[in-house]
Amino acid sequence: MTSQRTLSRLLALHSWAGIVTGLLLCIVCFSGAVVVFKNEIDLWANPSLAQLPRPQQPAPLDTVLQQLLARHPGATVEAIALPDGVNPAYFAFVREAGAPAAQRTKIALRPDTGAVIGPVDSQLGQYLRMLHVFLFFGPRWIVGFLGVAMLVLIGTGIVLHRKILAELFTQRWSRSLRVVLSDLHKSAGIWGLGFHLLIATTGAWLGLAPLFVQGWAYVASAPASQPAEAPPPPAPAQPAPSLDALHAAARQAVPGLQTRYVSLRRWGTGAGEAGFTGGISGHLASSARVEFDGAGRLRQAFDPRTAGFWPLVDALMEPLHFGDFGGLALKWLYFILGMTPAFLSVSGTLIWLDARRQRQRGAGPAARS
Repeated sequence: MTSQRTLSRLLALHSWAGIVTGLLLCIVCFSGAVVVFKNEIDLWANPSLAQLPRPQQPAPLDTVLQQLLARHPGATVEAIALPDGVNPAYFAFVREAGAPAAQRTKIALRPDTGAVIGPVDSQLGQYLRMLHVFLFFGPRWIVGFLGVAMLVLIGTGIVLHRKILAELFTQRWSRSLRVVLSDLHKSAGIWGLGFHLLIATTGAWLGLAPLFVQGWAYVASAPASQPAEAPPPPAPAQPAPSLDALHAAARQAVPGLQTRYVSLRRWGTGAGEAGFTGGISGHLASSARVEFDGAGRLRQAFDPRTAGFWPLVDALMEPLHFGDFGGLALKWLYFILGMTPAFLSVSGTLIWLDARRQRQRGAGPAARS
């Protein structure tokens, strides 16, 4: 049985962890609840795209690329997003000649002909995702750390509120505001416990796993002092292989591949690379990818189903975190349950402030006596 001293320490840890991270947790959880509708928000913010046809067979990728280069000569096409179940249009991310590497324009194209429509009017859904994943400009490990803090809050909360079944249905509406908030805080935390564990664990993994992987790679590699090599000369331009032929080869390399993005690097040169990334039909994993060089030779094929245990776990984290694998009903469930951590952050802060005010009131008469 947990001693009173241990419970007091856990309560202090629970309270201060919530106070210190409360504002950021509220922002991240609120934006995360909304961002499950990222594609729907982007379509709502660009209503003209909703009127586009949804052909059974979208325009060939080669046609899309030709239309882009014809409209934007000299520009670099860095990625093409294929039509999906929500957005009917092709989207291309284009960097104009002379523009900074970080400055890209998102352009919409018709799905039936590949004709360029023009830059999208709004990227509201993407801005919300940037807020949730990076807090706009921060590194992703900050959000990963918030996932760890959320796990600490969940663990200490479970120990502090051991009478889970009793508190599950306890709501004393006729009591003071602090009691009402406390009951709501506990019941919301218990009802959403499984979901909160899922979101906190996957969020911590997505934010911190790359940091550990990079750190391990740095420690494991033995740096040798070697003279700096001169940068290679620019590769000469050459006819690029067909993107549609490479797409077909990618589907052969990873059976069931459902391509979402095509990434292009230095395409049209001898050093060119093309990558096809997406999910797998009938599987939850969403990080399958196939890469080719500028001559159309297969460089890498990553199939999470056959890559081993940890790569498969990593491939499952993002779908489980964002709930984009079960249709609109699951998105609404994620939205409703995703709002509860934001409520827990706000209610926990209000409960702590009210308790602090009451302690100060009690300390006043005691000091005067």
